[in-house]
Amino acid sequence: MLRVGLTGGIGSGKSEVSRRLVARGAVLIDADLLAREVVEPGTPGLAAIVEAFGREVLLADGALDREALGRIVFADPEQRKRLNAIVHPLVGAATTARFEAALAADPAAIVVHDVPLLVESGLGRAYDAVVVVAARPETQLHRLVALRGMTEADARARMAAQASLEDRLAVATHVIWNDVALDELDAQVDEVWRALVAQNAGVAT
Repeated sequence: MLRVGLTGGIGSGKSEVSRRLVARGAVLIDADLLAREVVEPGTPGLAAIVEAFGREVLLADGALDREALGRIVFADPEQRKRLNAIVHPLVGAATTARFEAALAADPAAIVVHDVPLLVESGLGRAYDAVVVVAARPETQLHRLVALRGMTEADARARMAAQASLEDRLAVATHVIWNDVALDELDAQVDEVWRALVAQNAGVAT
């Protein structure tokens, strides 16, 4: 099994790249999806968040109000650390279970772990390869405001809370630039996929 870390700043188009890797045969473990699962209503994760941040971070139906929580934690590094201390261990346990399941299903799988905070968490060395999806900050900002409906202030705060592009590039074994037309993006993904398949052929057991 080849363990591949996939990361990129918010608004870099990382999800677009992950979809293309899956289409080429990768098994995807999505850290954001797992982070949602561990705080669904009725979970110990959500109960811990409510205890830490109050019931104002809940929607009327009892689900987590991500926008309300985001406004709190992205404006205050200490609050962000508090949230991470709750969520990260739960996501870590769920991630380990997914890797074990992927290995059991196919020992020669290429497993792509989509981790937005890979660099911030110091996880680069945990993978056989690290793919960084990169985009210019102005492209990220435009996508967040125009496509996700964020205010410019919220978008800039979320971008500032993440690692810099330079820090991401420093841990990359492969870089995919997503400031380009889709056919150019596909060509980059093809090149990276060929490299991952070749690497996997050398390490598979």
